[in-house]
Parts: sequence; structure tokens; C-alpha cells
Amino acid sequence: MLIKALRVGLGQMIVLGDAVTRPRPQRRSAEGQATVVKEAAGLSLYQFHACPFCVKTRRALHRLNVPVTLHNAKASPMRERLLEGGGKIKVPCLHIEEAGQSRWLYESNEIIAYLEQRFASVA
Repeated sequence: MLIKALRVGLGQMIVLGDAVTRPRPQRRSAEGQATVVKEAAGLSLYQFHACPFCVKTRRALHRLNVPVTLHNAKASPMRERLLEGGGKIKVPCLHIEEAGQSRWLYESNEIIAYLEQRFASVA
């Protein structure tokens, strides 16, 4: 019980630290942002609210100004969808739907590299 309380408290500190130090979103032209919004429609992030790696990934999404649907992987239907689609319950996980193909990308560094490569240069 003590360990759970410590974990919850630490998680809340991580979330608070993120809120206080969140980076500014990337500024783009209206056309550029519209392009990003359209391309991001096929992305969704499975995550836990207080997971440090999920916070890191959400910070990159915020910095790159990429709107992505967030799914709580602790909730029952999302947990099953993550397991069925991606093959494991591990977060963060970026679900990518493109041209009728579905891809599940794990590991925060790989997700951030993918987002940087795809969205950072859109002006």
C-alpha cells in the first residue's frame, strides 16, 4: 500500500512538472497547421497519464503542435485494443493508420523520431 501511494504521488509530481515546464508549440502558417491536422487524423497515442515516457511523448506532440487522439491504456476497451492491435500492453504506443495500413510504434524515442521526421519541417 505504501509503494502504491509513493508511485501515485511520484506520478502526480511528474504530471505537475510537465504542466509547469511544457514547451511552446511550434508556430506554423494556417495552411501548414491545416496540413498537420489532416495528416495527424490517422494517429492515436495509447498512454498512461503519469507514465514518464508517455509524458515525454506528449511533450513532443505539444512542442510539434500535432493534435493526436489520446487513449488511456488502463481503461478496459483501450487496453484490449492495444493488445489485439499492437500485440502487447506497453505504453506509449503510437497507432498509425495510413493508406489502409495499420502500424503500431512502441518506444518513446522511436515515436518522437517519427513525429519529428514527419511534422517538424511543415511550415
